[in-house]
Amino acid sequence: MAVISRIKGFVAACALVAFGAATAVAQGCDITEFSSGNGQLYLEAENALMVEEDAATALAKLNQLRSKELNCYEEGAALRLSAAVKVQTGDFMGAVADLEAAIARGYVPADQVATTYYNIAQLYLQEEDMPQAISYMERWMNAGGQPDRTQKWQLAVLYHKAEDNQKALRWAEEVFRQDGPNAAREVYDFLIFLYDETGQLAKKAQLLEQLLQRNPTERRLWDAIAGDYFQAGNQRRAFEVQKAMYLGGILQTSDEIMRIVNFYNQFDVPFQGAKILEKEMNAGRIDKTYERLELLANLYQVAREFERAIPVIREAADLRNSGEMYERLGRSFAELKEWEQTESALTQALNAGGINDPGTAWTLIGQSRYERGDVEGAIEAFRNANNRGGRGWLDFISAERATARALQCFELRTPFLELDNERKACDRLRVLGDNMPEACSTVAERYQAAQSAYQESGCANS
Repeated sequence: MAVISRIKGFVAACALVAFGAATAVAQGCDITEFSSGNGQLYLEAENALMVEEDAATALAKLNQLRSKELNCYEEGAALRLSAAVKVQTGDFMGAVADLEAAIARGYVPADQVATTYYNIAQLYLQEEDMPQAISYMERWMNAGGQPDRTQKWQLAVLYHKAEDNQKALRWAEEVFRQDGPNAAREVYDFLIFLYDETGQLAKKAQLLEQLLQRNPTERRLWDAIAGDYFQAGNQRRAFEVQKAMYLGGILQTSDEIMRIVNFYNQFDVPFQGAKILEKEMNAGRIDKTYERLELLANLYQVAREFERAIPVIREAADLRNSGEMYERLGRSFAELKEWEQTESALTQALNAGGINDPGTAWTLIGQSRYERGDVEGAIEAFRNANNRGGRGWLDFISAERATARALQCFELRTPFLELDNERKACDRLRVLGDNMPEACSTVAERYQAAQSAYQESGCANS
């Protein structure tokens, strides 16, 4: 509301300049007064808006004025008064259009152009049009506008909303320099966030140290910062604070460190969470229980770090002789195509019991055997699976064997048929009494051998 009040005040001032103020001549117009009839209409519209606060009457009078032939001075005054009316009625984009037209046509006095840019920016801001708001804030500064502390903070927030954190940081730092070490908490928090977003971790740490200097009760300060973010529902910022506390050695207990691990998992950074969990278990600050090992394995597997997951899964499986964990171990080996270890782990899983889907375990065992060339062993495993996957593999192997058999028969049948044709040709030549080719002397023997091979293969009956 304060912003709108300032805008209304500014636009009203522009409207008042239009009548009887020769010192504020617009750039593109050398006329400095109204004609008598038009001046009376303008005064009535202005009085309705400024004195009676009757925007509807002001607009009616203004429309009546605009229906007449206006000189440049009158048109400029009408545009600025129209902007004032539209601000009063909440038509901010209409007011923007009027003010932009007044600037474009040179109807805004030179000493008011910069301020007009600023107020157009505020109108765009009310409409949540951040790109245009920023554009006019920049025009305002380029035209000589000097931001005060409030405007610098507004620029920082605007650039952040526009996802230009580098420029946001520039203005936030200006505010911080102006406020000094006793700056409000929101300034500290915003800067910490921007330093983190732009990767300036050293400056972030320096700012946190200044906060700590303001309150020597170090742990309570950190807890308060994290608590603020939690209460605001900003889990991401709460995580960043907790992470800084961990890196600074503030978090010591098992529950505190597990909170960090869970945060990494929550924000889809499982690999970092896994590294912290493994490091702290090895250091003895977190107990190496079956549940913690299972979590560590989960984090590594979600991060697709299967080689790192394997020793963790094996340790958990051995700790409880868990069929479920041995099954996971087998799956991990399968991901790495380490087929011998796949079968070994899945066999342990089946022997230990307690797995939810033995059929899938047998299917993977069958695949591991097939990949190692043990087709008969694979068939046995797929039959044990007795599930859709196993049957699919059995159909595949059957089709593969049928294809191989068909190829073998084709390779035997082709020379047999060719020799049969050669034998028949030689028989025709004997009847005609022509000189026989030398190959005809052996064709019968060769044909007999090919026929025997074809018949003995069983292909003749398939």
